[in-house]
Amino acid sequence: MSQTVPLLDAAEACCSSVTGGALDLADAERLARMFKALGDPTRVRLLSLIAAQPEREACICDLVEPVGLSQPTVSHHMKQLVEAGIVVREQRGRWAFYRLVEDTLAALSESLRP
Repeated sequence: MSQTVPLLDAAEACCSSVTGGALDLADAERLARMFKALGDPTRVRLLSLIAAQPEREACICDLVEPVGLSQPTVSHHMKQLVEAGIVVREQRGRWAFYRLVEDTLAALSESLRP
């Protein structure tokens, strides 16, 4: 049984550029939540490990050893990335698999363009 997480499209993820003028409160909160999730070096590393995979997805079992943390700690970090909409989680048997949300990453990048 897989867990379905709604995907944000680029317009929902970031409606305005940070450098394009004053953001409204909702856009500022949405962006801050996503950037906060990326404000931890372990989460950035986990994201890079997933991005380095051919299908841009990885099993939690393959993420534990490279970061040198326990599985519950890695799961906690991954939960933060899921809640920020940066990755999605799919349960396959006893393992959780995580996949990048390309539209969210593109929207984050776009939000910082002048």
